[in-house]
Amino acid sequence: MGRRSLKETRQQEIITTFYKLAKKEGLENTSIAKIAKAMDVNPSLIMHYFQTKEELSYALIDFILDRYAPIFKVPKKSSKTAKTILFEVIDKLFSKKWDTLFDDGLFYSCYALCFRDPKIKTKYQSLLENLRIKLTELIEAANADGSFFVKKPEECADLIFIILDGAYFYLSLVKDPAVAREKLAFYKEKALKVLDSELKIETAHYEGES
Repeated sequence: MGRRSLKETRQQEIITTFYKLAKKEGLENTSIAKIAKAMDVNPSLIMHYFQTKEELSYALIDFILDRYAPIFKVPKKSSKTAKTILFEVIDKLFSKKWDTLFDDGLFYSCYALCFRDPKIKTKYQSLLENLRIKLTELIEAANADGSFFVKKPEECADLIFIILDGAYFYLSLVKDPAVAREKLAFYKEKALKVLDSELKIETAHYEGES
């Protein structure tokens, strides 16, 4: 793997600073001038790499969306069965590992831009479609090795993500951590039942599999 160029390094520093400021002050209140001040550089340096705040916002959204990828990362040489991997991924999706990937307020501020900016809408649409494809592939892999048989893997993955998307939006409004954890566990149970309705298996058994 080649070394990252100075341009890429500087762009990443700017985006990371933008992300931290936007988390603290809100997307709409974060300007190029504020980013430059936080980095102790001249605003012209920011403009050298990102000519407009719009261009910088696109980069920020890419930065946020890229944080989803690790949730589906599976070691290339894994001794685990396809079923175990599938259930571990679902466990990650309905856990703090997923929830801490991004800041809720910033994520939904960026998401709201979908309704005004076709390019941002395409970015989010692509992400959501890719996440569903990855989960579908995990279900299909479990089908292929005989772990179980789901008749409609794509439909099953879509329903799980519908539960997930709704769960996290609602939980972003819940202030009590204990209540949030309880509800998240409940939503995960319902997502597993989407599989269970087709598999006719005791989904709780996956927790003891290694």
